[in-house]
This record gives sequence, C-alpha cells and structure tokens, in this order.
Amino acid sequence: MNQESRASVSPPSGKESNLLNKTFVIAWLICAIFYFVQYALRSAPSIMQTEIIATLQISKVEMAGIIGLYFYSYAFFALVSGVLLDRIGPRFTASLGIILVAIGCVLFCSGTVITAQSGRFLQGAGSGLAFTSAVFLATRGFPKKWLATAVGMTQCFGMLGGFMGQAVVSPIIKNQILTWQMFWMVAAGVLAVIFFASVFITPRTREGKIDWTGLSHPYLVVLKNPQSYICAFIGAMMFLPTNVGNIAWGNQFLQEGLSASNDVALRLAMVPLGWVVGCPVLGYLSDVIGRRKPVVMGSIIAMGITGGLIVYLPNAMPPYIMGFLFGVASGAAMIPYTMIKEVNPDEVKGTATGVINFFVFVISAIMTNLFSILIDHLAGAEGQLNLKVFQNADIVFVVGLILAFIMTIFVRETGSKVKG
Repeated sequence: MNQESRASVSPPSGKESNLLNKTFVIAWLICAIFYFVQYALRSAPSIMQTEIIATLQISKVEMAGIIGLYFYSYAFFALVSGVLLDRIGPRFTASLGIILVAIGCVLFCSGTVITAQSGRFLQGAGSGLAFTSAVFLATRGFPKKWLATAVGMTQCFGMLGGFMGQAVVSPIIKNQILTWQMFWMVAAGVLAVIFFASVFITPRTREGKIDWTGLSHPYLVVLKNPQSYICAFIGAMMFLPTNVGNIAWGNQFLQEGLSASNDVALRLAMVPLGWVVGCPVLGYLSDVIGRRKPVVMGSIIAMGITGGLIVYLPNAMPPYIMGFLFGVASGAAMIPYTMIKEVNPDEVKGTATGVINFFVFVISAIMTNLFSILIDHLAGAEGQLNLKVFQNADIVFVVGLILAFIMTIFVRETGSKVKG
C-alpha cells in the first residue's frame, strides 16, 4: 500500500462505524502488540527487584518508588494522548509512544539510579500513549456493536504481556539466560521493529496536520460531564489491587507475608493471566446482554471475595486458582473505559479515553506512595514486614472496591439495550 492510499483511509468526522475497516484493524493489531510489550515491561521489574536493588544499591522502598514513577508519566501522557489522537491521529501518537518506551528501556539498564528513574519515567510516558491509541484504532476498525469486546481484547493483549513479564521473564533472569540489563536492551530492539511496522501501516487521520485551534475544547466537553468522573473513579478503584497490590507490592507480599519462595513469579503472573480471560469475556458478556452496570457490579463483588481469600485466608484455596480468578474478575475494570466513551460525544472519544487513563494512573501513582508509607509504618509497629502488616494494609483495597460498587449504582447505563 503506497503513502497516498494509506493517507486517505480515515472515517468521516472520526466517528464510530457499523462496518469492519481492515486497515484500521491491522493497525490496531500492531498497536495491541506494542501494548503487549509495554505491559510486559511494566510488570517485569517486580520479578527482578533483587538484581536491580543489588546493582543500584538501593532499598526496597526506593525500588518501589522507581516502579511508581511509571504511573506518574503514564497518567500525564495518557491525558495528552487523547488530544493528540483527536487532533493529529494515531500514526504519530502510537509511534511516539513506541520510541519513548524504547529509549526508556536503554536508560533503565544504564546502571545508575538517575538513569533508572529517567528510563522508568519514559517507559510510563510512552506506554501512556499505547492503550488510548489502540482503543482509538479499534473504535474505527471494529463495528460499533462490538466496541466493548474490542476494548476487552486490547486489554487482553496487555495482560498477556503482564503475564509474560512475570512468568516468562523470571526464569530467563533467574537462570541467567540474560542479565537483567540485557533483557531491557533486547526489549528496545523489539520495540524498534514494532515502530517501523506502526509507521508503515497505521493510517493517517486529519491528513496529518496539527490543528491547535480549540485545543481545550475536547477536555472541557469531557470534564464538564459528571458521568466522566464517575466512570474514571470506578475504573481507578478497580485498578488499585492490580497496579498497587500486584505490580508494586505483590512480590513482597508473597515473600515476606506468605514466605513463598520458588513460585513467586508464577503466582504473581496468575493475576494478569486472569485478565487475559476476563477482559474479552466480560466485555463480550456486556455487549451480549446490552448492559454495563450488572457486569461491573458482579465483578466488583467477585474481586472482593477472591481478593479477601488471597490476603486473609491464604491457605483456604489453591493460590494459583485464586490469583487467576481474581484476575478474571478484575478484567471488568476495562468496562468503565467503554462507558466513558459512550457517555461523551463521538468527536471527543480519544480525549475521554485519555482522561480516564489519567485519573486511573494518577490515583495509582499516589496510592503506590501512600501504600508504601502505610506498609512502612505498619511494619515499624510490628517490628517486621509480615502477613499481618499486609492484611491491615489491605483495607485500602477493600474500601476502594466498596466505593466503586456504590458509584456504579449512580453511573448512567450505556449498554445497547438501553440505547435501543
């Protein structure tokens, strides 16, 4: 396909279509692969903390701080990505994200605290452009009636990457097939290949011209809508147990709280593996029944039950099964991403996705730091980091899920059965 023909592929007014657009679907697939890789890189540090800490000579709390930097930059660039997508299209936005993550990989393994912090920050920045770009392309590639399924499939790619970043990368590092520094350099090379594929395949929209007029308008439309805040809050509360609990502190919970040793990486990986199933299945279920709220509310209840068993009754059920079931249930955290797009006009759907990503990851970043402070305080009172510390701290996630359930009652139903 030549440059001119690729440039002409753009649906009018950027609105959703009832037809399948194969060019946008292929571009979505490439972007979804990028999302897969960046999610693997998001979770990978959790299982190589010992090696990184030894190299950089830092504490576990400082290591958690470096991991948390990802969420701050992710949040900001997720917000910016909405306007970039709505104004200049996905080709530039997705490609910029890939390059930023690749540079971040190189810096992260450069051997100093400053470069590790800078690299993690850039990884988050580039990754903040990944999901919104993929959803933007899915919106234009797939029929409207399958939007929730497409969003769920997008997140399925991400969580499969999260699983690989923990379950597969762990033996590579532990068996010294690659050093942790070499792993990040290989990742940078893979991202370079994805970059060229993205530039070549992704269609241009808006004819590639930057239109800065009315830059604040998409944000004003989304932010003036009270339903946007409700959707964002629900998504943020449902993400806390995975972003903070699994990625930032899951390794310490298993090792220090449950005295696990050999199977830590695989047990951590059960949660994102559950997302691989839960995201598309729950998205599909929501599309089929034409309702969003029942699926979200049921999943919140399931998250509370499975998460409670993992933390408070860890020996009551097989750990691998409970982690997987928790991941399946928490896959519904992607449905608020569909809902915020449906409660806002078509022309600001990219911005709406950016806004919810911003809120979700700002809250995750803040809560990562606050949770670390809470853990440190409780461990000091106990005299050591043990299971009781994590059980007391887990009330943060319990309260978050309760609030998410309450807010779901008040959010407007956006399923197809209501619209019809």
